[in-house]
Amino acid sequence: MSVVGSLIFCTYCGDLLDSHSSTSEIKCTICSATYPKSKFANLKVVTKSSDEAFPSKLKSARSVVKTSLSKDELDEGATIKEKCPKCGNEEMQYHTLQLRSADEGATVFYTCPNCGYRFRTNN
Repeated sequence: MSVVGSLIFCTYCGDLLDSHSSTSEIKCTICSATYPKSKFANLKVVTKSSDEAFPSKLKSARSVVKTSLSKDELDEGATIKEKCPKCGNEEMQYHTLQLRSADEGATVFYTCPNCGYRFRTNN
């Protein structure tokens, strides 16, 4: 007997049973419980996904990847020691966004708090 695509578990210990034995019984290797193979001869497995199940919910969910910054977020960037190419100020504010695919680096946006000059680099 062969039950393809079906998992049969021992009702005593919960171990996965091997339904491919050459005998007329299936024996649990953990607790030694036995089951007649004929019990599983007409086994049918029916699966059904609910509307809320993965991946349906995932498909309908909005992306959590942020692709733009608000004016407030631009004003509150982290400050680093980076010389502004326009005015020579010794500090710049920066933000990072993942604008390309996940396996590529993030884009870094720099803003000079002194003159407002902006530029970006790709990591």
